[in-house]
Amino acid sequence: MINNEMKYKAYQVHNFRTIPQLNVMSEEEKQNIEIVGNVLPFKVNNYVIDELINWEDYLNDPIFRLTFPQKEMLYEEDFKTMQLALKNKVSKEELKLIADSIRSKLNPHPAGQLEMNVPTFQGEKLDGIQHKYEQTVLFFPSSGQTCHSYCTFCFRWAQFVGMDGLKFATRETEKLIGYLEEHQEVTDILFTGGDPMIMSFKVFRQYIEPFLAEDNKTNIQTIRIGTKALGFWPYKFITDKDAKEFLELFKRIVDSGINLSFMAHFNHLNELKTEAVKEAIKLIRATGAQIRTQSPLIKNINDDADMWAEMWREQVNLNMIPYYMFVERDTGARHYFEVPLERTWEIFQKAYQQVSGVCRTVRGPSMSCTPGKVEILGIKEIPVGNNVEKVFVLQMIQGRNPDWVNRPFFAKYDPDARWMDDLQPAFSSKFFFEEGESTILKKQHINSISA
Repeated sequence: MINNEMKYKAYQVHNFRTIPQLNVMSEEEKQNIEIVGNVLPFKVNNYVIDELINWEDYLNDPIFRLTFPQKEMLYEEDFKTMQLALKNKVSKEELKLIADSIRSKLNPHPAGQLEMNVPTFQGEKLDGIQHKYEQTVLFFPSSGQTCHSYCTFCFRWAQFVGMDGLKFATRETEKLIGYLEEHQEVTDILFTGGDPMIMSFKVFRQYIEPFLAEDNKTNIQTIRIGTKALGFWPYKFITDKDAKEFLELFKRIVDSGINLSFMAHFNHLNELKTEAVKEAIKLIRATGAQIRTQSPLIKNINDDADMWAEMWREQVNLNMIPYYMFVERDTGARHYFEVPLERTWEIFQKAYQQVSGVCRTVRGPSMSCTPGKVEILGIKEIPVGNNVEKVFVLQMIQGRNPDWVNRPFFAKYDPDARWMDDLQPAFSSKFFFEEGESTILKKQHINSISA
């Protein structure tokens, strides 16, 4: 049943103990949440609490693990350091210094985001924009740099913790438009964050209107909205005070001839079960917008092939398009969430085998690493003289250099590898893209200096 009276309410580390359902927890469990939540972002709302989590078995519930910090997300030494700081009631300033020290070990901006992805326009770095791939620009509107709830695995966790220099955001749409007018190769703009759907309609509209204006000189053909709102707050599109205005704007975008794609993050089948999410999906699809679904494979939350197969089928049944299975990124509490590449591929393959062709739009497992999106195609034994070498077969779905895309290559088999940086090239001393990657990094460094 859809709760037409549902009003948004969020809880964070300072007030999470007021959540009624937490009465089932021990004091130690609550303290563990508080300790980890003072290092890594923690925010959860009443929809997630009331409609998604099974509190009768919360310790094994995937949505509980998706939103409530777990003790094991910090290394033991770091956990004890923060535990002692809270016990000694250090000042807010000292607490932040301790937290930042722990955070700095967690690779807050992976894959060259700060060094290689930020473009320049008229001699100025555009810190609220990333341009990694030729056709696509990522835009981080400053009003969208939070979420309805935080995912414990989030690779953009640094956006939310207030560390200097770690937050992408901008208020300047004028510079964005100017940059896009100069770069006609860009056909897609991805509004991301945070979550753009945290914004009010009045604010969000200001970012969209330039693309609908008669004098629009950009080559934008697709507007993407990267959002977790369907999973964490579907009432955004049903009963929120500006829900109707959002839906009308989505229709305007589509009617203008621009493709509108929701890049919807669903991390578990349970997020698709409520009447509210089903209604929100219907309303968005009725505007002509597409909804594409994506998620990383995450240990302790969704590392189950049967669940993935069922989730993809249900997404298609709800008229959404399965799009990506990602490998958990090398950032944050990766030791708690990451799955070896071999097992990741096995889970993907087993899930893929269970679904029909309409679900096989999904791509992956994909690593969004420094050179590009590297897809694991499988594991193969290749004859080499009188011997056989076991290798990972890989290819790039997307690359910093378009010439790298869709070129198969090989890495030495490593059962413990969890990320691209763990792999070594097979049959050569370097991966084919490494020389080009070095050149791109050098050019980006020069541009940053000149800016």
